[in-house]
Amino acid sequence: MKSIINKNYIYILRCSDDTFYTGWTTNVQKRIEAHNNGTGSKYTRTRRPVELVYSENFNNKQDAQRREYKIKQMSRQEKELLIREGANALR
Repeated sequence: MKSIINKNYIYILRCSDDTFYTGWTTNVQKRIEAHNNGTGSKYTRTRRPVELVYSENFNNKQDAQRREYKIKQMSRQEKELLIREGANALR
């Protein structure tokens, strides 16, 4: 029997007012669409459009939520560094 691995993601969005929003999901694309449709979160509803600037994936929900919490505790400068480093890692 083949096991199904559920992927869990944390993501950082840049909102139209240049603030960051961090969340977790099992489907990044669907979640971004929800944010941009106004059904993603109360915070992003008035800050559309949003764009994905960073994401990480995890094998379980608990690890993703722990990372989400850590990122939410970061300063804006720390988040900007994380985003830059993530972008550089993709090059």
